Amino acid sequence: MNNDTMSNGGLSMGDGPTYLCDLFDFSTITGVFFILIFILSVTVNVLLLCVIFTYETLTNVTNLFVLNLAFSDLVFTSTLPFLATYYLHHWVFGDFLCKFVMAAYFVGLYSSVILLTAMTVDRFIIVVLHKWPNNYVRRQRCAVIVCVAAWCISIGTSFVEAINAKAIHASDTTMTCESISPGNGFQLGAILQLSLLFLLPFAIIVFCYCAILKTVLQSSNRKKYRTVAVVFYIVAAFFICLGPYNVMSLFEGVDAYQTCNVQQSFHIAYHICLILAYSHCCMNPLLYLLSQKLRKHLLHILPCQLLRKKEEERGPTTVIRTAPQTSAIILEMQAQ
Repeated sequence: MNNDTMSNGGLSMGDGPTYLCDLFDFSTITGVFFILIFILSVTVNVLLLCVIFTYETLTNVTNLFVLNLAFSDLVFTSTLPFLATYYLHHWVFGDFLCKFVMAAYFVGLYSSVILLTAMTVDRFIIVVLHKWPNNYVRRQRCAVIVCVAAWCISIGTSFVEAINAKAIHASDTTMTCESISPGNGFQLGAILQLSLLFLLPFAIIVFCYCAILKTVLQSSNRKKYRTVAVVFYIVAAFFICLGPYNVMSLFEGVDAYQTCNVQQSFHIAYHICLILAYSHCCMNPLLYLLSQKLRKHLLHILPCQLLRKKEEERGPTTVIRTAPQTSAIILEMQAQ
């Protein structure tokens, strides 16, 4: 979460040849995007929470996961004003807030990935493994345990990251907030993060959703393709937002040994991937608010008479339900 380390106009990394390049300063653009992501994320996550608390039952397992995921996204989002200031200016908040922001960043990141994976596994069990004994009370208790475990794991892990975080004087007038890891700790940490927080969850998500799609495609209702599209969007958002940044993090600093053109390309690509990674905190609520049921509730909360009238004029709409007792997702026509 630190800016690229500049040394005499170029990037440096230990011993070895270093090319001195006048790289395009991407920090201002990144800071502006962080502000925009912060505004959008707070708006959509708060709206999602309002819909859940107003119209939905909190004892529902899916709503429980969505509720915790929204809070997780908000924790992650809370770091963006600090990081926007960091990129637009420099770190001005001192050592304590450096550790606090670093901890909040990893709490939001880890809990979001764990909860998203848990939601996928829950859907897989309900839709695909429908012949398993389905005790709703037991499933509800397991969901609560998973949510508590997600927060405990993410908070516990964040303490390690917070201890390594430190506000450092980059010059007499500027400071940076960086994670200080001895030796090859950063590279090892990046590899572990890529493996445990992206590759493993993504593999689980892809496997579960492939099985879900197979079940959906076996149903006779042609409206099932709407479900296929929603599933694709969820997986694509997870991969597009988090994938490139996790891969780019492995090569951070290696560009110091490359030509200026390569350094410039890597520098721009890294910041684009960084923006994509942070935008994930507003992607999940946007996808869930695309649900016709949640959109209907949202229109009752917001003063959108014209949009509400258009929604009512559509007449019957397709609602997707999961039935524990049946072998597939049931699609049925229901008047809104």
